[in-house]
Amino acid sequence: MSRKLPASASVANHRENGKLFAPAAARNAEAICAVLAQHAPATGRALEIASGTGQHVVTFAGTLPGLTWQPTEIDPARRASIDAHVAEAGLTNIAPARHLDACAPDWGTDTGPRDLIVLVNLLHLISDTEAQQLLQGVSQALAPGGVFLLYGPFRRSGELISEGDRRFDAELRGADPLIGYKDDLEVEGWLRNSGLEPNGGIEMPANNLALVARKPV
Repeated sequence: MSRKLPASASVANHRENGKLFAPAAARNAEAICAVLAQHAPATGRALEIASGTGQHVVTFAGTLPGLTWQPTEIDPARRASIDAHVAEAGLTNIAPARHLDACAPDWGTDTGPRDLIVLVNLLHLISDTEAQQLLQGVSQALAPGGVFLLYGPFRRSGELISEGDRRFDAELRGADPLIGYKDDLEVEGWLRNSGLEPNGGIEMPANNLALVARKPV
C-alpha cells in the first residue's frame, strides 16, 4: 500500500536515536490499553498491524506482559523507530519489528496463529477493497477464539458526527477519493463476512471508536 496522504493523516516528530513521536499515539494509548485489559487474552501471541512509531506497542506490552508482541510496519523508518522505543523501554516481550503489508492478498496465512491482533488508525487511510482484504487476513491469522481490536475514526450509521471528522474526511478524500472514514455498521458486516464475530463498538475519546471481534472456536 502506497498513496499520497494529507499531512494531517500522520503527524510524527523526530526524536533521538531514530525514535519518532506521534502526539496522537501518546494521547490514545492508555484508552486503548483499557479496552485491551477488558477483552484481550492474558497470555499468547499478539500482533500489531501498522505499529507506526512504536509508542503503542511499548504501552500495550507493558500493560499486558503475559502476551508476546510482534510489531509490524511497512515503512522502514518507522520499523527503526519501533525498535528504538522497545530498546529504550527494556521490554523483553516484544519481538523486533518486521515488514508487513496487511493489504496484500492472503497475508494472514503466513502470520498466524495469533491470539490477539490490534489495528489502530489505519482503516480510514486505505480503500474499501483494501480494508476488506485486510480483515480477511486478520481472520486467517487469528487462532480460534482469538480477539481482534480495531480502533479509529468511523462514520456512525452513515453519518460523520463532528465538524472535525467532516473536515478530516474531506481532506482524506481530496487526497485520494478511494479512502476516508468507513461506516461502523458496514465494517461490522465486513468482519462477519471474514468469519469473525463483532461484539459491538466502544466509544473512545476524541470521537473515535473501538470495535472488538472474536474468531469462533
